[in-house]
Amino acid sequence: MKIRFFQLFVVLVSIIGLSFHAFSQAQSGIDPKETSQKFAAALFYIENFYVDSTKSPELVETAIVNMLKELDPHSAYISKEELNAANEPLEGSFEGIGVTFQLNKDTILVISPVPGGPSEKLGILSGDKIIRINGEDAFGSKVNNKWVMDRLRGKKGTTVHVDIFRQGRKDLIAYDIVRDKIPINSIDATFMLPGKTGYIKLNRFSKTSMEEFYASMEQLEKQGMENLILDLRGNSGGFLNTAVELSDEFLPEGKMIVYTEGLKSPRQEFKATGKGVFEKGKLIVMINEASASASEIVSGAVQDWDRGLVIGRRSFGKGLVQRPFNLPDGSVIRLTNARYYTPTGRSIQRPYDEGVEKYYKDLYERHERGEFVHADSIHFPDSLKYVTPGKRVVYGGGGIMPDVFVAWDSTQFTDYYSNIIRKGVLNQFTLDYTGKNRNKMLKSYPDVAAFKKGFEVSQTDMDSFLEMAKTMGVEWDEDNFKRSETLLRYQIKALIARNLWDLSAYYEVMTDTDETLQRALNILAKEDIFSYLKAPRQ
Repeated sequence: MKIRFFQLFVVLVSIIGLSFHAFSQAQSGIDPKETSQKFAAALFYIENFYVDSTKSPELVETAIVNMLKELDPHSAYISKEELNAANEPLEGSFEGIGVTFQLNKDTILVISPVPGGPSEKLGILSGDKIIRINGEDAFGSKVNNKWVMDRLRGKKGTTVHVDIFRQGRKDLIAYDIVRDKIPINSIDATFMLPGKTGYIKLNRFSKTSMEEFYASMEQLEKQGMENLILDLRGNSGGFLNTAVELSDEFLPEGKMIVYTEGLKSPRQEFKATGKGVFEKGKLIVMINEASASASEIVSGAVQDWDRGLVIGRRSFGKGLVQRPFNLPDGSVIRLTNARYYTPTGRSIQRPYDEGVEKYYKDLYERHERGEFVHADSIHFPDSLKYVTPGKRVVYGGGGIMPDVFVAWDSTQFTDYYSNIIRKGVLNQFTLDYTGKNRNKMLKSYPDVAAFKKGFEVSQTDMDSFLEMAKTMGVEWDEDNFKRSETLLRYQIKALIARNLWDLSAYYEVMTDTDETLQRALNILAKEDIFSYLKAPRQ
């Protein structure tokens, strides 16, 4: 069997080599006999003459992975088994029962049913605990995220039986849930802010992002939105076409959004059409060091055409385009085939010629040299300066540099705070608190706005929280607690809001502590937001 496998492999590689023979010679003059057949021969000799037994498929995968590592940091191999999980966030859906859950003391706690999903339609509620799945106990040390997803996810149209504990009910409630296609939302939050300003937080650029964006815009316009803050902080990217479509909503017809070009990929230009839904109002895009790829396309286009302001911290700097190529066994290589450039011609990709390890240490090194705190720690050579139509200077060569820099405030993120997060105290306390007080709070605060205005974390609540922290192994540190207290109070309140409603409620409660967002609101209050760049600032 082993010899047959490699004989077939040699034949396959030879066929591939012959199929691309003309292409290879036309592109680089390389003889496939010195590359693909050489590789196949080496594998044949290893399999048939190596001193110990070998696993052929693993050798092939290892070789592919290491070849790609020699190219650039973003070319990647994805096995057949990993492909669905890799694509799922960008495809925008999976098949299951439609709940957001969390493991709480080895029990499956429903944070919220997905709106319109099968669980919501049957009346499953936030705070419900799933005790049995298809007759099997669903609690204890065996239960982890994979265990839960293996049992709750499944093919659309199939049925899963769950038994649920609900506070106030003596007996378990039995549900037969027919699995369906469940959306994975790419928009975390949509709500109104002061000054007729709408806020949208986009976490990725997926196939469903534009549909979600239009729904968010419709919601905000009904509430009187005139200005928009688009939050792309932490957004690592996604589909190029989605980034182009989103940029199109802000730019007039004919404006260049982005162009791509590579040695073997001719220049391809993407321009705005005449269908933009927000081409006139004041626009601010928020980015940070974790904003990458598609996020940089949007922020770069907005900045280059003087359409709005980009504020925050310098983005990640990923300007490479990957194209998927299917391999015979169902696996895929995502191969970098071009770079993308902003309308002024900036390449956003930061250097990677010192190797992958150095490349991914860049964010750490930015922090070490003070870039997250001081804008003047960033230095660009004159060769990387570009000028927008509005005569503003922008920079290429390593991410999008914002028009308005907002430092990262590290003073509240003490070791005491980090230990609380690491031990899961915030999560545990807010889950317990919401479970005990859900009905009472929903009667007192019918919506997020009422909760944000009226609810405060009392000193009694705070004392209970600190006692739980001690019980869960967090050593008391009074000085560091005082530095972190405001942040902790806000996060307790915001997480309770999330448990009562959804993730959008969390972000809405946290707005008062978000310095970048508050800076954006102050700028939007000006008649001409670009005048902010000219005004003297300290």
